[in-house]
Amino acid sequence: MISIIIASAVSVFIYMTSVFVLAQFIKNNSIVDIAWGPGFFIIALVQLILKPNPNINDSIISLIVFIWALRLSVHIYFRSRGKQEDFRYAQWRKEWGDKAMINAFVRVFMLQGLIMLVVALPIMLTFYNSHGSHILFSFAGLLIYVLGLSFESIGDYQLYKFKKNKDNKGKIIQSGLWKFTRHPNYFGEAVLWWGIGIYAIGTGSTIAALTGPLVINLLLVYVSGIPLLEKKYEGNTEWGEYKINTPAFIPLIGKKG
Repeated sequence: MISIIIASAVSVFIYMTSVFVLAQFIKNNSIVDIAWGPGFFIIALVQLILKPNPNINDSIISLIVFIWALRLSVHIYFRSRGKQEDFRYAQWRKEWGDKAMINAFVRVFMLQGLIMLVVALPIMLTFYNSHGSHILFSFAGLLIYVLGLSFESIGDYQLYKFKKNKDNKGKIIQSGLWKFTRHPNYFGEAVLWWGIGIYAIGTGSTIAALTGPLVINLLLVYVSGIPLLEKKYEGNTEWGEYKINTPAFIPLIGKKG
């Protein structure tokens, strides 16, 4: 397992450093969001290359990570294409001043790389185990993954269609999945990672495989997901009403603002 972690850490360091260099060249640190998904596939790909005899579980975990990573990175790319640096990174750039470059490297790119390694634990554990031992966990994990990916994809598409309509400029989407949760994309993201964690348990991995999903869930709800995004809408009357009537995360039964 140690060799798997080391190989993953080295590949993530090289990958995130390369993305950092590109970000400084184009003066846009928010491209790290586009790079987030592919980083996980690189971890899986490196393990596929290094493992002498990859099994069906290794191939499946790599495939589902690739599908998720491709959809997410393409979505973020088209969402941000032609726009300026995301407001979060632009604000940090101002706050860091002359030390913006070193802060960006350590506190954005390397920090996200470290988080990536922790979240990718179910991927690494799957490659560590040679044979599956809990087929029901495997099927359950894949089903949960598909549900989460579908929820996230539909939510993103509905938001894209809403924003594409010029009549909705400045308005808050409150239809489709967005009627049941303020962040269907974040909810779907968390669910699919719980699916990946449960699938990893199905390959014979320990309960530690759920560490990754737990971390991404906590980050989305309490750190870099909902809190940062909703801060952007403070003072918006329509948002205030929407927040009172709609759960923040879990559809229908989640906590309202």
